[in-house]
Amino acid sequence: MAAVRGMVKALLESHRQQQAAGQVGLFDLPFIEQHCVGVDAYLAQVDATSWAKITQQSGLSETQLREAAEIYRSAPRVICTWAMGVTQHKHSVATVREITNLQLLFGQLGKPGAGLCPVRGHSNVQGNRTMGIDEKAPTALLDSLARHFNFSPRREPGHNTVEAIEAMLRGEVKVLIALGGNLAAAAPDSERTAQALRNCGLTVHISTKLNRSHLITGKDALILPTLGRTEQDMQASGAQFITVEDSFSMVHASEGIGKPLSDSQRSETAIVCGIADAVLGNQSLDWLALADDYSLIRDHIAATIAGFDDFNPRCELPGGFYLGNAAAELRFATPSGKAEFGAAALPDSLFPQLAGQTAPFTLQTLRSHDQYNTTIYGLDDRYRGVYGQREVLFINPDDLAALGMQDGERVEIETLWNDGVTRKVSGFKLVSYAIPRGNLAAYYPETNPLVPLASFGDGTGTPTSKSIPVAIRREPASVTLRIA
Repeated sequence: MAAVRGMVKALLESHRQQQAAGQVGLFDLPFIEQHCVGVDAYLAQVDATSWAKITQQSGLSETQLREAAEIYRSAPRVICTWAMGVTQHKHSVATVREITNLQLLFGQLGKPGAGLCPVRGHSNVQGNRTMGIDEKAPTALLDSLARHFNFSPRREPGHNTVEAIEAMLRGEVKVLIALGGNLAAAAPDSERTAQALRNCGLTVHISTKLNRSHLITGKDALILPTLGRTEQDMQASGAQFITVEDSFSMVHASEGIGKPLSDSQRSETAIVCGIADAVLGNQSLDWLALADDYSLIRDHIAATIAGFDDFNPRCELPGGFYLGNAAAELRFATPSGKAEFGAAALPDSLFPQLAGQTAPFTLQTLRSHDQYNTTIYGLDDRYRGVYGQREVLFINPDDLAALGMQDGERVEIETLWNDGVTRKVSGFKLVSYAIPRGNLAAYYPETNPLVPLASFGDGTGTPTSKSIPVAIRREPASVTLRIA
């Protein structure tokens, strides 16, 4: 957030200089006037933000930020992309809004080659949200489901991941059914997450492969092997396909071609429909018919989800079909009907829970080259020149010297938090690396034990895995007892 604020501050200065010289200025004033509100409040916030605070929080110098601003300014069209490096912070929402503010100032929305693009890793993260997979389902969706299926869906919010783990810790969750994933390895605060799973009466994992979560279970546990997306899915009506939606709002069919390992493997759809039929029966809905023919599910989607009219015929279109993108079409679902500038101040502290204490270092967790989420395919990371190992801690060489430590020393890393819980990992080898001073980086899931469950983004519930206050110290020397 501070880095983008610094770029805007430099660009605002240039904009005003041009206007003072009788020129139109840098910003796209017609776009702002026609499509935006709140620009004056935002620019006042930019004026009120000091360069000292910007450079301290961003880890970049004023010169570097001015250079970045000039690069941005020189581009006729800009696409801003971001991923977990932005979203896994306490102030992630304000940061995304700051990125959006920059694009709005230059009218970099609603034209080819420009816009905002949150990067998703999985094939269907965007599609999940479109289908209403949300712990706070939209009222319009619930109303549509109620009309179509003639029932009264529950209206109270459910749990996000962090809230679900907390509920399990409190003993409020009897059964956990996980559709894929590796919760024990992927979630923060590994020891507490493991205890949460053990508190359940039953844990069920619908999985394509074995993983760590299968070993950390409730009092009873089931592993239900399922087909992967690359495997053939044959049901009573014939070969089936599913659909996925990418980050650019394109929906297309996905059909596996590999032979399943076993004829006993069921698809995720068949497993879920089978559970529903066993629990609810088929009085209101023929669940087993849905498992036999996925086109029936798509017919129900067409009747309940906006934008999916004629869903089945459109799946046959080469390359799929485009759902539409409101921002790209300059349609904004806001009270004003326009894009609204955010006007958040930079946070006074990146770690307010430390009550004025200064964290020696900020740790970010990240993936290696040989890794996809929690699946580790090898011990190499050619991105960063690390080979044959994973328990490494990247550190700025000046920080290394200030600590009186050397490359290759082993250290323990401990989280600084205010809940009395000790969170510590040991045996990590220091690796000198070009990372801003005061910052550290290490691979997950090895460092997930350091992320407090209570540390999540304001308004998102996303764990702050890119911003953990930690201290490091030399690993205590082992003691060898010699008995005469």
